[in-house]
Amino acid sequence: MNYKNGRDVLPPSLLKELQKYIQGDLIYVPKAADQRAHWGEVSGTRKLLAERNKEIYLYYTNGLSVAELERKYHLSGESIRKIIVKAR
Repeated sequence: MNYKNGRDVLPPSLLKELQKYIQGDLIYVPKAADQRAHWGEVSGTRKLLAERNKEIYLYYTNGLSVAELERKYHLSGESIRKIIVKAR
């Protein structure tokens, strides 16, 4: 997140209006809801987990047990079962 001076980025009329409410403090202006990225989209984590979960389901359908998948992926049995149920 970058700091920007209001004088540099806001029209004078808007700056004057904002100064009625806040002066000399930092203010965060969030992105519009339709422009926000969902969790893991920017970092690629969402895609990596989706690929991992597909792989877990494939191994399960090819005969690996939940206990074997726990050891392979370092996840709990409950997590493995949730992934399998969701993939079905």
